[in-house]
Amino acid sequence: MDNLNYGVIGNCKSGALVSQEGNIEWCCLPEFNSSSVFASILDKNIGGCFDIIPEEGTEITQKYVNRTNILRTRFRKGENIFDVFDFMPRYINGNHQHYTPPDIIRFFQLVSGKPKFRVKYDPRLEYACSKTVNTIEEKLIKSCTSSGIYDSLYLYTGFDQQKVMNGEELELNDDGFFLLSYNQKLLKQTIDRIKLKFERTKVYWLNWSEKNRRFSKYNDEITRSALVLKLLSFDKSGAVLAALTT
Repeated sequence: MDNLNYGVIGNCKSGALVSQEGNIEWCCLPEFNSSSVFASILDKNIGGCFDIIPEEGTEITQKYVNRTNILRTRFRKGENIFDVFDFMPRYINGNHQHYTPPDIIRFFQLVSGKPKFRVKYDPRLEYACSKTVNTIEEKLIKSCTSSGIYDSLYLYTGFDQQKVMNGEELELNDDGFFLLSYNQKLLKQTIDRIKLKFERTKVYWLNWSEKNRRFSKYNDEITRSALVLKLLSFDKSGAVLAALTT
């Protein structure tokens, strides 16, 4: 295991580990105790991953959006700069219920220039016990197991689907997105819809953080710890996971 420093994202239903390079290396869907979708933290060859591969010489920095569980990874090479905001949606919907779908959103925000990058999208469902087959469809990329227990996963994106699957170079000329979901979506997924989910999720965590007690010393560190513990609390029971990994 080369990287022991991970960011964590989640929505009290499931979660994922994101490396310092912006790669998703652990995730179980649709819930914390489900079988893995990405597990390259355990096996780089067959575990499965969702990597962002920038141009050589790119500087990568990472931090959370203040007082939220949204992780921002910045990629910079000269004037070519973009941010990737990783999060799992969590907010109050119109029925005053928590909206916590088994989704991971990767929101690409162009900062300047014309950054280039590649994506390695390689899900391995059911702990990689059987081959995962990826199929490009009209509005999504479907992944499913080829044998054994049937499982499936759906990827929506504003980028060229064929280039994504082939690992070809992509150029960011405007904001973009990936939405990974355990469920198929009825509504068309657009960048505007992604931005709305981003803002709603950000507001949810800001409001949650604001309700916490404030301390004269180490308040930022305490708030960050509280946010992680909340993220790791399972909605159905309120119990806090001992660890994100099973």
